[in-house]
Amino acid sequence: MRLIRVPRWGSAQIDGVRRASSFPAADLAVGLGTLFFLYAAARVGSESLVRFHPPDIIPTISLDPRNLPNYAARSALRMFIALGLSTIFTFVYGYAAARSKRAERVLVPLLDILQSIPVLGFLSVTVTAFIALFRGSLLGLEAASIFAIFTGQAWNMTFSFYHSLRTVPEELTEMATLYRLSKWKRFIQLELPVSVIGLVWNGMMSFGGGWFFLAASESISVLNRQYTLPGLGSYVAAAVAAKDLRALGYAIVTMVVLVLLIDQFFWKPLVTIADRYKLELSVGEERQFWVVDLWRAASLPSRFKRITGPVSQRIDRWLSGLTQAPVQGKPKPPSRSSEVFYNIVVITALICLCIAACRFVLSGVGVAEVSHATILGLATASRVFVLLLFSTIVWTPIGVAIGLSPKLARLTQPLVQIFASFPANFLFPFATLWFIRLGISLNWGSMLLMALGAQWYLLFNVIGGAQAIPNDLREMAESLGLKGFQRWRFLIAPSIFGAWVTGAITASGGAWNASIVSELVSWGNTTLEAKGLGAYIAEATGKGDWPRIVLGVGLMSLFVVGVNHFVWKPLYDVAQKRYQLS
Repeated sequence: MRLIRVPRWGSAQIDGVRRASSFPAADLAVGLGTLFFLYAAARVGSESLVRFHPPDIIPTISLDPRNLPNYAARSALRMFIALGLSTIFTFVYGYAAARSKRAERVLVPLLDILQSIPVLGFLSVTVTAFIALFRGSLLGLEAASIFAIFTGQAWNMTFSFYHSLRTVPEELTEMATLYRLSKWKRFIQLELPVSVIGLVWNGMMSFGGGWFFLAASESISVLNRQYTLPGLGSYVAAAVAAKDLRALGYAIVTMVVLVLLIDQFFWKPLVTIADRYKLELSVGEERQFWVVDLWRAASLPSRFKRITGPVSQRIDRWLSGLTQAPVQGKPKPPSRSSEVFYNIVVITALICLCIAACRFVLSGVGVAEVSHATILGLATASRVFVLLLFSTIVWTPIGVAIGLSPKLARLTQPLVQIFASFPANFLFPFATLWFIRLGISLNWGSMLLMALGAQWYLLFNVIGGAQAIPNDLREMAESLGLKGFQRWRFLIAPSIFGAWVTGAITASGGAWNASIVSELVSWGNTTLEAKGLGAYIAEATGKGDWPRIVLGVGLMSLFVVGVNHFVWKPLYDVAQKRYQLS
C-alpha cells in the first residue's frame, strides 16, 4: 500500500529519471525569487514599526492608486502571518482533541463556540488590549488585525485536521503501534501525511476566509472608536465611504492580481505536493506544476538541506526520544473517581460562566430584549439552512468533478481560488446599489451575500475529499461498470461523506460569521439592514453596547453549538464508523 511518496525537493528526478541540475538557470530563479520574497517581507514589515498615539497620531488611507501595491503587500503579509499561526494552532489543538478523550469533551465544543463568535466579537475584546500591550507603536494595532484574520482561518483548518486524525485507517494505526513509533514519528510519518490533502485545501479556503474579513480587520470600528491600518481592506472601506467607484475598481483589479500571484507561487505548489500523499494501492496520474519542477531542478534546496541536515536530525532524534512509545501492554482505563471529578469540574465551570453571562446581560437588558434577539437568531438560522442546502446541491457535483480530474483541476483551480479568495464584501457596495435600484429587501439579499463568503468551505472540502479517493478504488468501480447513480452510491458518496460533513460544519460557521457583514451593508450614507442576529451584533459592536454584544455573541454560540451537537456530531460519528477508509 502506498501511503507516502516523499516529495523530491532539491532533486532533478522527474518520472524516475535523474537529470543534471540546470545551473545557473534554475538556481538563479530560485535564489533570486527567495531573496525577493524575504526582502519584500522585511521591507513591508518594517513599516509597522512606527509611532501610534490615537487619536493624535494614527495612520491615514490615501485613495491614490499608486499606493495599492504597498497596501496589497501589507495585507498579504498579515494574511501569511495569520496563516502560520493558524497552522501551529491547528496542529496543537487538533492533535489534543483527537488523542485525548477528556480533552475532546471540552475542546471540540469549545471549538464550536470559537467558530461561532464573529470577528467583531473578538475585535471588541482584543483591540484595546493589543494597543495597550504595544503602547506607542503600530505593532499593537497590527497584532489586533492579525489576530482578527487568525480567527477567520484557524477553526476550519482545525476541524479538518481533527477529522483526519479520527479517521486514520485502523490497520495503519496498529502497524505504527507494532513498530513502537514514537509520538513524534507517528505524527510526521503517519498522521500528517494522511491529513495533508484535506489540510491544504482547507488552508486554501481558510486563507480565502481571511480575505473576506480583511476590511473589518484593517478598518476597525469598535466601542465608538475608529482605527485604520494601511491595506487593501481599509482602502476599500475608504472608497465605499467616499462613494468612489473608480478607486473601488482599482482595488478589485489589484485583489485579482494578488490572488493569482499567491495561487501560482504558494497554493498550486502545495496542492501538487499534497497529491503525492494519497492512500492508494495503484498510482494514478501525477500532478505537475512548473514552480515545483523548477524547485526540483535547482541544486540550491539540496545544498541548503545538506547544511541544515545535521541540526534537523538532532532535533528529530531529540523529539523522538522525548515522545517514546510506552511499553506495549493493556492500557489502564481511567478510574471512575477521576472521571466523576473531571466531569464535576467541567460542569461547574460551565454553570459559573453561564450564570455570570446571564447576570451581566440581564443587568443591562431585560427579558424582552433576550426574546427579541432570539427571534433574530432564528431568522439568521433560516438563512444559514437555505445557504447550506443550496451549496450542497450546486457545489457537491462540481467539487467531485474537479477533485477526480487532475486536468480539470489544473484548469479550474485558478478560477475557484479567485472566487473563494476574493473578498466578497468588496462586491457588497455594488450589490447594495443593485438592491436599492431594484427595491430588493436585504432580508432576502443577505442570503446571496452570505453565500458569497461561506459556500466555498463546502466546495473546497468536497474537492479535497474527492481528490483523496484512492485510484485503485476508482479503477475497481470502472471494472465493475459502476456509472451514474450507482457510482455515486457505492464509491463517491461514501468516500466524500466525511469531507462533506467537515465542509458543512465550517460553511455553517462561516455563514453565521458572514451574517455580521451581510445583514448590515452601506454605500456612503445609505444603509440597508436585514432582520437578523448578525445585524444586531454589528450595531451593538459599533455603539460599544457590551450587554447586547455579549447577548448577541452568546446566542450565536448557542445556535451553532446546538446544531453541531444535535446534527453534525451524529453525522461525524457515521462518517467515522461507516465510511472510514480501511
